[in-house]
Amino acid sequence: MNQLHIIDYLIILVVLGVTLFLGFRFSKKQRTTENFFLSKGNFPSWALGLSLLSTLISSVTFLGYPAQGFASNWLLLVQGLMVPVVLLGTIWFIVPLYRKVIGLSTYEYFEKRFGLFARYYSSSSFILRQFAGMGTVLFLIAVAIGKIAGVNEFLVLVIVGLVLIVVNLKGGIQAVIWLDVFQGFMLFASGIICLGLLLFSINGGLPEFWRIASENNRTGFGPYSTDLTQLTLTVMIINGAFYAIQKYGTDQTVVQRYLTAKTHQSAIRASLLGISLTVPVWTLFMLIGTALFVFYKQQPLPEGITAEAVFPYFMMTQLPTGVVGFIVAALISAAICSLSADLNSMAAVGVEDYYRNLRPGRPDKNYLRAGKWMVVVSGLISMGIAALYLVTGNEGVLGVVFTLYAIFSGGIVGIFLLGFFSARANRQGVNIGIIACILFTAYALLTSTPVGIHEKKLLLDLGEYNFAHDKLMLGVYSHLVVMGVGYVASLFFPKPELDKNLIYQRRIKKI
Repeated sequence: MNQLHIIDYLIILVVLGVTLFLGFRFSKKQRTTENFFLSKGNFPSWALGLSLLSTLISSVTFLGYPAQGFASNWLLLVQGLMVPVVLLGTIWFIVPLYRKVIGLSTYEYFEKRFGLFARYYSSSSFILRQFAGMGTVLFLIAVAIGKIAGVNEFLVLVIVGLVLIVVNLKGGIQAVIWLDVFQGFMLFASGIICLGLLLFSINGGLPEFWRIASENNRTGFGPYSTDLTQLTLTVMIINGAFYAIQKYGTDQTVVQRYLTAKTHQSAIRASLLGISLTVPVWTLFMLIGTALFVFYKQQPLPEGITAEAVFPYFMMTQLPTGVVGFIVAALISAAICSLSADLNSMAAVGVEDYYRNLRPGRPDKNYLRAGKWMVVVSGLISMGIAALYLVTGNEGVLGVVFTLYAIFSGGIVGIFLLGFFSARANRQGVNIGIIACILFTAYALLTSTPVGIHEKKLLLDLGEYNFAHDKLMLGVYSHLVVMGVGYVASLFFPKPELDKNLIYQRRIKKI
């Protein structure tokens, strides 16, 4: 496999330089927690929309989707397709809800609606989910760049991780959002270039691409089955609907973008732009995977190249000098941008949900300093998780990420939907629902997850009573458990007296 040319390295260095420049560009403005985490009213709607896009698009999209498109069909794209289906009818209510009732942390709403236990449970689930996702993204970028450039993967991990931490420390949310804008343009350009070159390189062009892909079951969204014990279209539709609400309705990285906007209308416009752009990007990179399959069907791959390594191999052997550098730079930029958003949001939750409650009444500079320390610690922990992935050789990343999201969603959507739509649900009932959710999740994981080095066994084997459904359904069931148990349990306690801004039924008249 070819090595990167000096021109490619120069392009990569320029992009890293722009990344660091934007971090230092806004460093003088990061004097308060409000500026560091929100900087409200300083961004146009289109910039926030691109930031939302980039927050949801990372190296997982850049490498995971092509790997999935190469190895299988478009089934895992269904989760992304459900985002606009669910949100185009709900974003009008979700955005004003948070802008009216919270200051910074998404999970402040959960406390106002159901008390401290709901807040801490939701925020801790978010933190666990973020660490799992950030470690996966760093692992992906280290493996990809290591293979493309022929450098040590741990070295790549350290460099990207340190740049990530420095950008966040210096530039805060302003650097994060403008980096997102920069990365959004690079992402579109790199994806279009790759797909165009692939289709041009296939003998017979677009008609042959479609014929070979169709004949080899690389198109469509099957298996078209209602079986919930395996990955089917039904599973992805159900999981995707809950994923959309979870990401846009309860995820701090997204909600924080709502809060940075100057007005409700600006935040909604930004959300609609972000929603409308995510599906084309996900589709673009899934099609790259399908085109890779067709291309290497015509000229077979060398043995030993896994699905995750096909796209990097193509870049190094088929793309011209300069284009490779641009694509690699876009890949690095995608990782840094999505991870920057994750780091900033985790620090925001750490400060607002934990440190401010442990140390109330302190000067703002104390909370700002704590937030910056949380950026450093969270970045280092994520690097450690990625290093663990490198040591253990974790593969099949896209499926892993979806599974982790399902597991660590922890019924948060169920809590949110109960709080938003049911005036009858109360603190006592939801707390019981959360406990039921924890017990159910523990049962499902223990009875469905084999562990071991040489011989893998279930942690808890209950025979025919083991959890047998696909892991993606675990997240769905956890939400349903919270909703069902939480609502029924609420009936045994007095109806709560609620602020009218906390629930849907009374808020709709105000919009």
